[in-house]
Amino acid sequence: MKTKRIAILAYSGCMGMEVFGLCDTLLLANRVAVAIDGAGPPLFEVTVTSLGGGNVTAAGGIPIGTRKPGARPDLLVVPGMALSDRHACTAPMSALAPEVAYLAKAFAQGTPVAAVCVGAFLLGDAGLLDGRRATTSWLFAPDLARRFPAAMVDPAAMLVEDGGVATTGSFSAAFDLAMHLVRQGASAKVQRAVARMGLLDERRTSQAPFIDTRMLARPDGAFAASVHAWLGQRLAEPYNLRRVAAAFHVSDRTLLRRVKEETGQTPLAYLQQARVGKAKVLLESTALSVAQVTERVGYADVATFGALFKRNVGQSPAEYRRRFRISAR
Repeated sequence: MKTKRIAILAYSGCMGMEVFGLCDTLLLANRVAVAIDGAGPPLFEVTVTSLGGGNVTAAGGIPIGTRKPGARPDLLVVPGMALSDRHACTAPMSALAPEVAYLAKAFAQGTPVAAVCVGAFLLGDAGLLDGRRATTSWLFAPDLARRFPAAMVDPAAMLVEDGGVATTGSFSAAFDLAMHLVRQGASAKVQRAVARMGLLDERRTSQAPFIDTRMLARPDGAFAASVHAWLGQRLAEPYNLRRVAAAFHVSDRTLLRRVKEETGQTPLAYLQQARVGKAKVLLESTALSVAQVTERVGYADVATFGALFKRNVGQSPAEYRRRFRISAR
């Protein structure tokens, strides 16, 4: 099998773990392949590049040695950057304009591209997410969706590949990208061995169990923020659109329009998200039964809420509790 050439585009402020996690996992795959399948060309040739070559200072002041870009790779990967605050990704980063232009040019010339975590914002600035499915860290997925409305952002996905553009979840998803590449190029025995040696979960396909809605950014618009606060105080009460609209002295249609304009979702979608978030906290931190948790978040039927929970989290309430329950001390 032909060696797959991977170029990682490092830059000042990038996350070093996303660079080295990918490098080291693919190096492990090369060595495991020799041990299992015998000598032959390596599965991967990985090069860490930067536009200027030489040392690049990664997040935390860690120097990374790089080369200038060479021959066209089979895949160009851009890691995410260290963000100083929640708003750091809400506008283009002028310092990275050369990298954005390079990504756009490489893709236009036929090179598939991938981004780890918030590196997706650089692909978005390069115009490569328009009309494509994409993901990023669940924490910043709403920001990605707002900045690039032509993209179809899935905040729960661990890895999305669409039309030669791949994006991943949060920074540890560098390992998921590496395993995705191993699955594409290695035998089943090598895949299993790499996963076991690296303690990498091959079944990890979703960020949904890890989403904590309490950490998500609040709406910028005052109207939607007020609606969310009103609903949040009434999680256990039946939802009635007309009642919500009356509380804010607007029509049903006006309520839906204004909230959708400010948040990109309906009041009911927000309420369901908040109920699932509250249920996750109760499942993690209390001894309440699933039925009691269901009642606390406004549902009378355990099966109905269980279906909603699984659709949002990827696990049933009982499965989630087994995985994330905080042990009493």
